[in-house]
Amino acid sequence: MAVLDTAAETHIAHRDNHTHRDVNGGWLRPAVFGAMDGLVSNVALMTGVAGGSASSDAIVIAGLAGLAAGAFSMAAGEYTSVASQRELVQAELDVERRELRKHPADELEELAALYESRGVEPKLAREVARQLSKDPEQALEIHAREELGIDPSDLPSPTVAAASSFGSFALGALLPLLPYLLGATQLWPAVLLALLGLFACGAVVARVTARSWWFSGLRQLLLGGSAAGVTYLLGIAFGTAVG
Repeated sequence: MAVLDTAAETHIAHRDNHTHRDVNGGWLRPAVFGAMDGLVSNVALMTGVAGGSASSDAIVIAGLAGLAAGAFSMAAGEYTSVASQRELVQAELDVERRELRKHPADELEELAALYESRGVEPKLAREVARQLSKDPEQALEIHAREELGIDPSDLPSPTVAAASSFGSFALGALLPLLPYLLGATQLWPAVLLALLGLFACGAVVARVTARSWWFSGLRQLLLGGSAAGVTYLLGIAFGTAVG
């Protein structure tokens, strides 16, 4: 009895600790890219305008325009991209559904052969394939997983992707604007806040990746800072040329 109790406790501990993060929900990639893109693109836009000796009002207007245009563009792009990918997957699922309906025996043999290739004994592989193929929808899900590498019940949502991208881009783009909206008249507070935001975003992203927080933060800081610096120099060059 003590052995059974220990085994049960071990199973419960494994069940509670053996969990995985959501990697297919469709929100992480657009949220991360949206925030990064919002920060980098808007601080680069603002530094470029500032490099051309524009007034603080012009910088604010440029930043607000960049925020609005970028957020709507990112949302539309993510929605179209994810919707197109989802439609492609649905089309492939329709093809597989027709094959299961027209050639059930061939599809069963195909599934059995797949299990055999993974080391299951032929007789057992065929029996497993036969039992799993009794339910057409279950058979479709299994074939989709094995042949297409997708889960039909867990496809990313275009709406979630678009909303995540819109919100995260707007938040990222708003960060370098805050000092100006709060009364600043010089560029350096906006750049400083944006660089801190870039480091923080990179560090947060590291929580869902295998990278250390400082490496991810520094990488994003250097990339975003380089983009802002180059754009500022281009703004100076263009301002001089136009002037």
